[in-house]
Amino acid sequence: MAKKSAAKSIAVSSRLPQVVTSQFREAEKRRALRVLVMVHELHKAGYQKIRICPGMSPSGCNWRCAVTPVENIESKHGAMLKDWDKDVAPYTSGQKNDYFGWKDAKADTARELAVKFIERFPNIAKGGLGEDWEYAGWYVQMLGFAERGEFPVAYADWWEEPDPRWLPTDKGIKSNLPMPPLTSRSGTR
Repeated sequence: MAKKSAAKSIAVSSRLPQVVTSQFREAEKRRALRVLVMVHELHKAGYQKIRICPGMSPSGCNWRCAVTPVENIESKHGAMLKDWDKDVAPYTSGQKNDYFGWKDAKADTARELAVKFIERFPNIAKGGLGEDWEYAGWYVQMLGFAERGEFPVAYADWWEEPDPRWLPTDKGIKSNLPMPPLTSRSGTR
């Protein structure tokens, strides 16, 4: 009987979500994850109204991530910008480790990037100050996807229309990553 229960517990545990213990070999993915973790560090510091608008370049070669305050996010899509020219800090994997065009951040950790972000994008930081636990919770879930190699993608040149319930990833439009909360559900507009 003990053998059956031991085998069953192994079978059950193999279906449980796994904790990621390895790092990406590809520098591009490590850097993209560092930008996402930087935003998580900002959330932990009290800037939970900072959001991301992630996507793919038209060629599909570069992952992009615009960082902006919640006021610049579409009310009907929790990961799309209202205005691409106002209070936006754009990052693209094509910049490599010149995060946001910074030449002095090549070896920075996510926390060090967060400090520079607050200093260098004070308007975004000011607009992102405050609590948004619903979004911060979703963000932690999204980070789990990214750590497993599935980076969020809100815009790209899709072959077909994505399911509006799920945010696509760089692996495709069929993901199990829920859409981020809408700004109106988070108590802000």
